Amino acid sequence: MKKGLVIRSTGSWYDVRDVISGEIISCRLKGKFKIKGFKVTNPLAVGDYVSYTMETGNENTAIIYEIQPRTNYIVRQSVHKTGHAHLIGANLDQAALVVTLHFPRTSLGFIDRFLVTAESFRIPALLLFNKQDLINEEMAEFQEELIQLYESLGYRCLKTTATSSEGIKEVKESFYQKVTLLSGHSGSGKSSLINAISPELGLRTSEVSAYANKGVHTTTFAEMFEFEDNTFIIDTPGIKELGLVDIANSELGHYFPEMLGLLNECRFDDCLHINEPGCAVKAAVEEGTIAYSRFESYLSMIGNQDNRK
Repeated sequence: MKKGLVIRSTGSWYDVRDVISGEIISCRLKGKFKIKGFKVTNPLAVGDYVSYTMETGNENTAIIYEIQPRTNYIVRQSVHKTGHAHLIGANLDQAALVVTLHFPRTSLGFIDRFLVTAESFRIPALLLFNKQDLINEEMAEFQEELIQLYESLGYRCLKTTATSSEGIKEVKESFYQKVTLLSGHSGSGKSSLINAISPELGLRTSEVSAYANKGVHTTTFAEMFEFEDNTFIIDTPGIKELGLVDIANSELGHYFPEMLGLLNECRFDDCLHINEPGCAVKAAVEEGTIAYSRFESYLSMIGNQDNRK
C-alpha cells in the first residue's frame, strides 16, 4: 500500500501524487466513504492524504482504499444535491477569499459566510481585495472601511492587482510553506492571481462579461499547485452561493469574533440576538461596536437567506 496526496479531483477520478516518488497516479475510489455523519457529494477532497495500490494488470491507474485522518476540512452546501454537503478542501493551513468590489461584485454577505465557514472549521482566513485597477475613488473609500472592519476582527486583508503585481509579494509571503485554499466568485481573478504568483503554471483565464457583470468558470475542478517547496495553493471553481453546513442557529454567534465575548452577557442563555430583551449583541449593534453589516449577515444566516445581496 502506497501513500499519496490528492492534487486534483474530477468527480470520479483523482490525480494523486505519491509522497515518496512524486509520481502522479490516476486513481479511483474503492467502496463508499462517509464523513462526520452527514451526506457529501464527494467523499474525497483535494488536500487529502490517501492509501492506494496499483490496479492489477494496469500500470497507469490505482485504487484508493483508505483516506488518512484529516487535520481539518472545509465544506459548503451542495448546489446540485439537496441535503448534501460538498467538500472543498482538506488539511488546510488557511483559507483565502478573493474579493472584488466591482466586475464582479462580492457581497458582504458572501464575505461573512466565507469567514464564518472558516471559523467553524478553525481555519485561519484572509481577504484578498483584488482588481485595484478597477476601483474608483468612491469604491476605494468603501474598501478602506471594509479593510478596517475586517482587520479589527483579526482577519488580514491585502490589496492586489494581478496585472501590475500589486500586493503579489505580500500574498506569496503569506502563502509561504502553507496549504492555502483560494476561493471566490467566477471572474474575481483567482487564476490570474495564481499566474502572477507563479507564472510557470500558466493557468487559463477568461474575461468577465460586461453585460452580466459575471465571470466565466475557468476552473472546472479543484486542483492543488505547489509553487515553492512545501507551499501549496488549492484553486477551486468559482462559486455563486456559500451555503453553511451543520451550524445550528444557537451556535452561529460563536463564529462571529465580535459577538463571541458578549454571548454570556445576554439575559437569556438561549438568546438568538434577534428580538429578545436584554440582548448584549443587539445593544452592541445599536452602540456601533458591532458593525450593522455584520449583524445583517448574521440575521441572513439565521434565516438561511441568499448571500448574494
